[in-house]
Amino acid sequence: MNGPVVVGVDGSPSALAAVGAAAQEASLRGVELRVVHAFLWPAMHAPPGSSPLGPFTGALHEMVERIVADAVEGARSQAAGLHVTHAVIAGEASTVLQAQSRRAQLVVVGHRGSGGFAELLVGSTAVHLSAHAHCPVMVARGRPNPAGPVLVAVDGSPRGQPAIAFAFSEAALRGTDLIALHAWSTWTDHGEHALGRPAEVVDLVGDVDRLQQEEERELAEALSGQREQYPGVTLRPRLVRGRTRPALIEASVDAQLMVVGARGHGGFTGLLLGSVSQAALHHAHCPVTVVRSGP
Repeated sequence: MNGPVVVGVDGSPSALAAVGAAAQEASLRGVELRVVHAFLWPAMHAPPGSSPLGPFTGALHEMVERIVADAVEGARSQAAGLHVTHAVIAGEASTVLQAQSRRAQLVVVGHRGSGGFAELLVGSTAVHLSAHAHCPVMVARGRPNPAGPVLVAVDGSPRGQPAIAFAFSEAALRGTDLIALHAWSTWTDHGEHALGRPAEVVDLVGDVDRLQQEEERELAEALSGQREQYPGVTLRPRLVRGRTRPALIEASVDAQLMVVGARGHGGFTGLLLGSVSQAALHHAHCPVTVVRSGP
């Protein structure tokens, strides 16, 4: 796909961090970076077609121009020779960026915008796009280790394959290792059976060695196709006995990027984001890319 990398900006420090991450991604891919600012009038009670603030001029116009200009300058300073375009589009940020994602290969946003509630760990735009965008969504957060690996969560489900493919591609682009983390557990570990597995698979005593071998085989099978496609990527499979969410969060401390699927095994079918992707967006120590398995 030759579409651009799109980054949403609103003048917040989080958005400026997103610009840096997006510039790197566009440069690695050799594609255009499109800086997008979604403009929404502060007052919403005007008749259709008019604005109580008058024409889009004056101080408001200057503020928006400054937000976009700072983002464009920041992007070009991150990657020399990068082709950067920009647009100011009327509408709510999540709606505008979701529309932009139709022709993009990646959308990048900050984990928090200039609005919202201070106690929220992740802004509504980041969560909405992760669940609804038409391409992968990167949420810039944490303190990535520039020399660290790409980290991908593997659960063995078919819907997780696009995330694995994206992670291999990212590791190849960045010239770094790929850690493929698969967590497993038994009833005796947590008082409940492993997610996505029928209760009869593991009894209260359990053949833990046999189960671990099955999990190792599942991890190898999930990686086999992409492993052949990216022979230059150093793959480091990691099988962890424990819960997926804390294992991923801990592993993200040394990573430069985490990749997760939108939904995997278990959970409620009506949810567009699973508990693992939600936890990653809220608590990861590095940027997180959420890759949906389909429309």
